[in-house]
Amino acid sequence: MRNQLINSYSPYLLQHAENPVYWQPWNNENIQEAESKNKLLIISIGYAACHWCHVMEKECFENDEVAAVMNAYFTSFKIDREELPAVDAYYMQALQLMTKQGGWPLNIVALPNGLPLWGATYVPKSQWIDILQQLNVLFEEEPEKMYDYAEKLQNGISLANNTLEIYPKETTDFNLEPLLENWKKSFDLELGGYQRAPKFMMTTNLNFLYQYGLINKDTFLTNYVELTLTKMAYGGLFDVVEGGFSRYSVDHKWHIPHFEKMLYDNAQLLVTYSNAYIATKNELFKEVVEKTVSFILNNWQDSSSGFYTAYDADSLNSNNKLEEGAYYFWTKTELEQLISKDEWKLFVDVFSINSDGFWEEANAYVLFQKDDLKTIAKKHNFDVDQLKILKANWENLLLKNREQRTKPLLDDKIIISWNAQLLSGFLSARKIIYSTELNTAIENLTTFLQFKVYKNDNLGHVYKNNQNYISGNLEDYAFTIKSFLELFNETQDLQHLKFAQNLTFQALDLFFDTKQGFFKSSENETIGTVFEIEDNVIPSANAVMAKNLFYVGFLFKNDYFMQLSKEMTTRILGQINYGSAYSEWLTNNLIFKDDFEYIVLKGVSREELTIINQKSAFKIVLDNSLNIPILNDYKSQDKKFQICNINSCRLATNHINNI
Repeated sequence: MRNQLINSYSPYLLQHAENPVYWQPWNNENIQEAESKNKLLIISIGYAACHWCHVMEKECFENDEVAAVMNAYFTSFKIDREELPAVDAYYMQALQLMTKQGGWPLNIVALPNGLPLWGATYVPKSQWIDILQQLNVLFEEEPEKMYDYAEKLQNGISLANNTLEIYPKETTDFNLEPLLENWKKSFDLELGGYQRAPKFMMTTNLNFLYQYGLINKDTFLTNYVELTLTKMAYGGLFDVVEGGFSRYSVDHKWHIPHFEKMLYDNAQLLVTYSNAYIATKNELFKEVVEKTVSFILNNWQDSSSGFYTAYDADSLNSNNKLEEGAYYFWTKTELEQLISKDEWKLFVDVFSINSDGFWEEANAYVLFQKDDLKTIAKKHNFDVDQLKILKANWENLLLKNREQRTKPLLDDKIIISWNAQLLSGFLSARKIIYSTELNTAIENLTTFLQFKVYKNDNLGHVYKNNQNYISGNLEDYAFTIKSFLELFNETQDLQHLKFAQNLTFQALDLFFDTKQGFFKSSENETIGTVFEIEDNVIPSANAVMAKNLFYVGFLFKNDYFMQLSKEMTTRILGQINYGSAYSEWLTNNLIFKDDFEYIVLKGVSREELTIINQKSAFKIVLDNSLNIPILNDYKSQDKKFQICNINSCRLATNHINNI
């Protein structure tokens, strides 16, 4: 026996390749061999940017005493959750059923057949050894008790994935108002987000609340979302120096983040901030988009034109030791050496170099703006436009200084679903900023998704070293379809629509469960079937597929697609008791009402198409010269612009300003 991770592609697995633990990668051959040995399994799941995964590795998995116990009595698997999200989801459901909590590292002890029977997140060394020894003794002396418990737990996991029971097909009335009223009680109306810590951005929540607020002229909701976006942008969570958001804030002020930066967060926030800028023309929102695009292009772009997964929370400090957030925080001495004395008082107020911005754990400051620049300028009797210039100069100065530091550890695998979300984010960003670099990145990323990671009629899930090494799952198909529908909307290039249509048919073949009426997460089910229904930090892939089915069905007059989309959404809506976990489904509900509209164009210029796309962030746009079934009735259109919904048209005009 030996540690088998050395030939892995995943940076997370490679981090563990020198551990004394005899780690094995998760594959069918190893799973079958493990079962034949009749030893308990340790299934340890994490990801490269996970801080507590590093802590447990250092304390436990690098330790010879721990390794001796694991190697003697267990078969140990190490899994990158981003490579195998369906496996992670299955064992996370088990952990949540056992402990009512979740997180990473996710550590499961399972029977030789893979059925889970114990689980935890981070566990200290002495406790880890003690638990493993006890479980081994119990398995040797009373294995029947373990098998009995594991079977009962498996029944619970199966029930949690029985969508027919949880979301019955019988039609149930849905009333959004009481759901919204209850949801609003959790809003933090002073600092944005929810009244709790840690604070996650929950972008899909913000997107629904904002779209609903704009459609229904609900200023309470739009003001709340704009407040949240403003406070998030003020620093700490958002890297004001270089751009890009960390995964979440550990405090209620959005000040001290858990410093890892994930591609999926930043991709989604490009959409949110772009739409907010279109609605408000708030320059802060545009600045966030510009900085985030710049950060992604400068740090995560691979030579293949795909984009990397994440930056780690940890980076090397001045003592050349890994420390959480070391790349991002500043000592007061460092800042005083960089900022001139005559600007220091202003700098201190802008970036909270005081008790507000102080981080005790690092004995340093994380740049954090408490008030808006107008308020700070007034306090100092200073011109606000000059203060904006000063702030930009300070940020450039800090960036040049930071470039001398060692960047955080990079997870350089390329996840297809996250890259598809990034394409959506880039398309939204292009509506409000012009950049030749952004245009090139969009063109190259489009080619990457359509021709490099889609091979032999199969979409990949993870790409590295010029190859897909894991096949695509539902999430990859769902977000790629969505991004190419949006790409078609912007370009009116029919090949993008046809690609989305083709992927939709394939997703139905690969993942749709006709009995349950939903899409399973993965085609390869090594343990059990998982149906991802609720939103998390990434929207539910089933909700995204439901919307895709509607749009493809609408454009190609495919009644089955449209009916399936509506059935999926209606079943979910009938069982919602809190909105935050189902906001993508609630967004879907908007398209089944008169809020759904599309714009048919006749003979418009490229400039007019760009304007229409910006003005109509939530609408389908169609050039009536295209050969698409839905346009058969519009070939005789005499006006340049016609706005319609499923039942009728409400406006026909030649003047773009009327839209």
